[in-house]
Order: sequence, then structure tokens, then C-alpha cells
Amino acid sequence: MSFAEKVKYVRTELKLSQEDLARELGVSFATINRWENGSYNPSRLAKKAFDDFCKKNNIIEEDK
Repeated sequence: MSFAEKVKYVRTELKLSQEDLARELGVSFATINRWENGSYNPSRLAKKAFDDFCKKNNIIEEDK
């Protein structure tokens, strides 16, 4: 699963809008949109924040 697919999967599992997820992660709506479209890859810090968010919400990523 690509990072873009993971972002969309997590967001839909938690029933969050892109704006809601952006707020949770402390990034802009445009950033989440770019991540989901695959047009931009996150920095290591942003990826860690996303991974921590997944763990906090009990969403396990199978292929790290």
C-alpha cells in the first residue's frame, strides 16, 4: 500500500474529512490533499506524526 493509499484508508476508517485529518496532524488541508493524490511525499517528521496518529487510533499498518 502506498503512502497515499494509507492516508486515504486511515482517513476513511476514522470517518474524517481531509480538513479534520489535517487539523489532527497539524498540517494544512492542501498537504493532506497532496499526500492522498500522491503528488507530494511527507517529510520524515510528518510521516512519524502520521504513524503516531495511526497508533493512537489503533490503526495498524501492515507493511512498514
